Amino acid sequence: MEERLPRKLAAILYGDVAGYSRLTGDDEDATHRRLRDYLDLIAKTIENHHGQVMHYAGDAVLAKFDAVVDALSSAIAIQNDLKDRNQDLPDERKVQFRVGVNLGDVIEDRGDIYGDGVNVAARLESLADAGGICISESVRTAIGKKLPYGYDFMGEQQVKNIEEPVRAYGVLLDSSKAQVTPPAKPTLELPDKPSIAVLPFTNMSSDPEQEFLADGISEDIITALSKFRWFFVTARNSTFTYKGQAIDIKRVGEEMGVRYVLEGSLRQGAGRVRVSAQLIEAASGNHIWAERYDRQIEDIFDLQDEITMTIVAAVEPELAAQERDRAVNKPTRDLKAWDLFQRGIAKLWQMERKDIEESEAYLRQALKADPNFGRPHGYLAYCQLVDVLCGWSEDEQAVLRRGIAEAKAALAVDQRDSFAHFALGRLYTVGGDHQAAAQEIGEALRINPNFAYGYLGLASVYYWLGEGPAVLENADKAIRLSPNDPLMWLFLLYRAHGYEFIGDFDRAIECFEQSSRFTRVGHLPFCKLAAAYYEAGRKEEAAAAFEQARLIEPNLSLEGQRKALRFIQHNKFDYYLRNLQALGLK
Repeated sequence: MEERLPRKLAAILYGDVAGYSRLTGDDEDATHRRLRDYLDLIAKTIENHHGQVMHYAGDAVLAKFDAVVDALSSAIAIQNDLKDRNQDLPDERKVQFRVGVNLGDVIEDRGDIYGDGVNVAARLESLADAGGICISESVRTAIGKKLPYGYDFMGEQQVKNIEEPVRAYGVLLDSSKAQVTPPAKPTLELPDKPSIAVLPFTNMSSDPEQEFLADGISEDIITALSKFRWFFVTARNSTFTYKGQAIDIKRVGEEMGVRYVLEGSLRQGAGRVRVSAQLIEAASGNHIWAERYDRQIEDIFDLQDEITMTIVAAVEPELAAQERDRAVNKPTRDLKAWDLFQRGIAKLWQMERKDIEESEAYLRQALKADPNFGRPHGYLAYCQLVDVLCGWSEDEQAVLRRGIAEAKAALAVDQRDSFAHFALGRLYTVGGDHQAAAQEIGEALRINPNFAYGYLGLASVYYWLGEGPAVLENADKAIRLSPNDPLMWLFLLYRAHGYEFIGDFDRAIECFEQSSRFTRVGHLPFCKLAAAYYEAGRKEEAAAAFEQARLIEPNLSLEGQRKALRFIQHNKFDYYLRNLQALGLK
């Protein structure tokens, strides 16, 4: 019997540029550059709405979603963002997409999707207006009243290569954009000291390579501000989640729990750089301070210091009297080394093995470009930590020694490198020296009280030692300082352990569930969730979570789990291995 290809029900989004041939005929290079930027924005929006881009075809994009509400919300967010991008452009230069959304069967094969479900989405796209969205009746029925939008019935449409007429609806896009973004994060209370979020600076240059220069300026301003204990500064990994989005400053203030937001842009050309920055009070939208800097490119590090100190003086004038010197010593004056360092950090947080390897390669190139640049050593130490935690190396002790040596190399250059102290502490933790770990991580927090990963590190130390309330306290601090962090799944894992320690299994399970919903989390959250479900008597849910863990990690073994827990100095999690064994772990 011929093998039947796998099929599934999916929500399909298909987008295409209206009048692409005319646009390229008028100005091919400019149109292609703008299209590339817009496709990057579209891909990010799709990802933020839990979708997956399946492929690009010239000026078109195809994506699938498990939930139809995510597909339509993504389409609406895309069109609203592109409308903002296009509003200041003349009509002949606007790159406008038409989008079709369908709910139907698709064939999944070789990393792509096919079938009538996809074909209908493509035909619906052709029925949409430029900048508009057309949906099928199956989408309209499934959405119901879940989204606050109107729908214009377009009648039965006979479309190419589809035998039956398609009942189509146009989406009325006049409702508030804020209602179609991913579910709103809870509003956070303002801290009792000046609080600020530094958004990633926008690269306005035609050269995409300058993206890392713009990111580096933002990051170093965050680092400099964090050294002032009387500031509350949101971590880089949370503010950078807004990269490439149309920004609502009030929403950023509410989601990050800050009073002030700094945003800016960078434009480079002919050996000069122009940096514009503005400080805004989030709640009112009032501009407190704005400035533009034009400098020769070789002055970029001095420029960074100048911007940082000016912001400090604008937010809290009395700080200027106490800190008029440079806010932070620049780590390198070699732009190539700095650029490679930024690329390495970008790869590091992807947390897949190939990404960690690429991160390590970039960081070593940065050191080769400037052997006196200390900070890459600290991040190389963290690469070794991930290697050990994931069990990728056969010689764990050699990897640990290498990581410790890298962290100490960073500290030999700059004893106040908080990340290097953190990485060294985490390496001591997995090496079993919890006292040394607590000392190093404590030093990282003494240097930088706003360091979210420092509190994560302390949570890990207290986890091994069995001090539950301290685990919970430090996990909560990490989450508060970096509420959008790419390692949020790990923050939540430690929060769950804190609840386990104090006997609140309902909240522990809730945190394990939240952790397991993130992408690229590996098998661990599902193992933890399975054991917790089993302990709570929820056997069917436990079996499902355990099966998911085995799908992610086919080589999951009892010996491997014992090894991962070998440094625990208490017996409060004995149920973990016992329950996994009951579920079939061998």
